[in-house]
This record gives sequence, C-alpha cells and structure tokens, in this order.
Amino acid sequence: MTSSLPPVDRSIVLVGLMGVGKTTIGRRLAKRLRLDFVDSDSEIELACGCSVSEIFERFGEPSFRDGERRVIARLVEGGPKVLATGGGAFMDPRTRALILDHCIAIWLDADPAVLAERVSRRDWRPLLKDKDPLAVLQSLAEIRNPVYAEAHIHVRSEPAPHDSAVEHIIAALARWQQDHPRRDGTNPEKACR
Repeated sequence: MTSSLPPVDRSIVLVGLMGVGKTTIGRRLAKRLRLDFVDSDSEIELACGCSVSEIFERFGEPSFRDGERRVIARLVEGGPKVLATGGGAFMDPRTRALILDHCIAIWLDADPAVLAERVSRRDWRPLLKDKDPLAVLQSLAEIRNPVYAEAHIHVRSEPAPHDSAVEHIIAALARWQQDHPRRDGTNPEKACR
C-alpha cells in the first residue's frame, strides 16, 4: 500500500508510550516524506552532555521535564520535520499546547503487553529501573492514554514491520490534510492538483 501525500506545512510530532516505536518509525516516516528527523531525547542528551538516565539520576524527573519542554519548543521552530518525543513530553500542558497549536500530533498506540515485550530487550529506561515493565506500562497507559488521545491523529502500532505503521500514518495524514486547510489557507488536496 503506497499513499501519496501533499507536502506538509508543519512539523509532525510522534507521541506515545515508551517502546511504541516513535524513533524507528519516525526515521522511516521522515525519509518517506523527505523531511529531517529529530529525536527530542537525543537533543536533550546533546544539550546536557549526559544520557536521559543520568539526567533523571542526577537532577530528577522535574528537571528533565523542564529541559525537555525547552528543547521541544526550540525544535518546533523552523521548517517542517518529523519529531519523536519522549513518552512523558506530551503530558506537560505547555508542551502539549505548543505541539497541538503548531504541529500535527500523531499518537502511536500499542497494547502495554506488546510494549513490555519490546522494552524488556533494553534496560536503560529510567521509569522502568528495577520495576516490572508490564505493570509500569499498564499504569502509564491508564494515566497517559486519555491525554495522548488529544493528538490530531491516532495510529495503532501493531506487532508488524515498522513500514506498515509508516503506511498507516501516511494514509491518516492524507485524510487529516483533506479535512484541515494548510496554514496558507489552501486545501492541500486542491493545492496538489
């Protein structure tokens, strides 16, 4: 399945729980859309000179979230790109408002059991340190999913190749663009004819 998509006029921001594939899917989506890809956690690590885990350990989660907010605000500026955010970024009301006002937010969603299996392959995630991944992810899903649901687009990330999720996102973006005029006031469907 290959969908054509009119050019996007704003950044696409991927939100969702850890392990849902925001970075991997985001890279592939950016390539398909011929946009730059940026991972907010990588940008935070670059700005701080240490890993997300180290930031959590040294300064705590509130300090990390403050830095995350500032980095995402900087990344939203400039031309359209695909931006993968950390699982908690969209929970911050100011970050969420910025993303919803200036970007196209896409919630990548998956069953917590699928996510637990994925994140169990690596042990570097601060929120999972010395905890049962499934229990943590089920708890986070209960709290965060109603907030993630505010995203413009909702796409399920099934246990399938990442390219399948990319195709679903492109199809959902095409439908969304038909219903939402570009910032310059033109309808993207008509602009591409």
